[in-house]
Amino acid sequence: MDSYLSDEDYTRLIARLDRRLFKKFEQAFVADPALTRPLVSFQANKQRPVYRWYKFKEGFSQKLVKYLVESWKVGDRGKLLDPFAGSGTTLFAASELGFSVDGIELLPVGQEIINARHCAERELDEKDMESLRRWQRDKPWTQAERRQFLNTLRITNGAYPVETHWSIERYLTQSEKENTRVKIMLKLALLCVLESVSYTRKDGQYLRWDHRSGRRSGKKLFGKGYIPSFDEAICQKIDEILSDLDQKHLGGDLFEERDRIAGPVTLFRGSCLDILPTLSGERYDAIVTSPPYCNRYDYTRTYALELALLGTDEQDLAALRQRMLSCTVENREKALMRINPKWKSAVEVADNQSLLQTIIEYLEAQKTHKRLNNNGLPRMVKGYFYEMACVIYECTRVLKKNGLMFVVNDNVRYAGVGISVDMILSDIASELGLRMKKILLLPKGKGNSSQQMGVHGREALRKCVYVWEKQS
Repeated sequence: MDSYLSDEDYTRLIARLDRRLFKKFEQAFVADPALTRPLVSFQANKQRPVYRWYKFKEGFSQKLVKYLVESWKVGDRGKLLDPFAGSGTTLFAASELGFSVDGIELLPVGQEIINARHCAERELDEKDMESLRRWQRDKPWTQAERRQFLNTLRITNGAYPVETHWSIERYLTQSEKENTRVKIMLKLALLCVLESVSYTRKDGQYLRWDHRSGRRSGKKLFGKGYIPSFDEAICQKIDEILSDLDQKHLGGDLFEERDRIAGPVTLFRGSCLDILPTLSGERYDAIVTSPPYCNRYDYTRTYALELALLGTDEQDLAALRQRMLSCTVENREKALMRINPKWKSAVEVADNQSLLQTIIEYLEAQKTHKRLNNNGLPRMVKGYFYEMACVIYECTRVLKKNGLMFVVNDNVRYAGVGISVDMILSDIASELGLRMKKILLLPKGKGNSSQQMGVHGREALRKCVYVWEKQS
């Protein structure tokens, strides 16, 4: 490309390349009325027993997994993978349908939630349940000394009212007297209430701070409303957990219900870029996943309270941010060929994707002319697609022939230019051995960020589920 292209030239060129790619995939686009926003987000899990315990905002619903697996007739009792497991929705939803399921998750908070749910459904006995009932009823932490101290990070200092902070420390101290299974469930309950009892609220790229904290979050004062006491919040959460487990096992002993759970769940802890290459080829019937979106969300900040509770320090936090798939402006470029020389073909496919390369060049030109609100944007966008190309390469390798891969993702917009994540990734996938089946569209797209709308106007961006099939 010529570096002297004007913004208008770039915009026209990107639009032309986008139209060309759309023609390639035009027959694959299908508006699916079943794909509502609650279905492809956490919203449909809010009232669902067990799934509702921890609000993982970036996740999708149990109903979506069931819908995709059943409507696309993925074979019963097969083997599924989610390389971005999050809080484990795919793992447990597919397990309920009889599948053997593997998940890969990097964030310790996701790992802890998955471990706790596995414990709740397959390891707790009646004595453990009675211990949890005693905690909910007697509040034993209120009489405990503070011997376990709450780890904090720079971005979590002052996150709780003083009495709440002390109550958390007494709760941690008292929980050490319980057996491993009960401790796991008590820690889960604590993770589930941290945001509600704090001065913070998760807001995509960062934590938003209530004005009562004494910290400012943005230009306007923010008030999150009622903040419950620790005792109120934790008792409600433990009661919810007990109620859901009682409901789940209603009509049968815990052990009898456990015997009816057909699908084993296995969690691999770490980055999928590290773990996928270690898995044997052609082992999965399907992959159901939602990778981080190319939207600048920094999970290490939005989940900072939980990470601090789990013992993450400043050095761990920085390292964790860099190991994540590049989706935030602070991600440095990963040396993909040094990580795995077998990714050469994936990198070359990304190199040759003309729409992607033009978008990257446009963003670099915007950076040169100081028109970006963050100079890390070109690096982030490039890193995202190149790393996703490597993920797709590995997913193709581990899928069985004719195996299906379902991907939930959003398109994005930067510097006034829409980035068709769906078509770029689908084009990369088609070059790496995955045949396009469908791009299932939500009937209604999503708007831009408020910042983008203020400059470029509102234009709906596609929110989709891609369906790819490994070529036989």
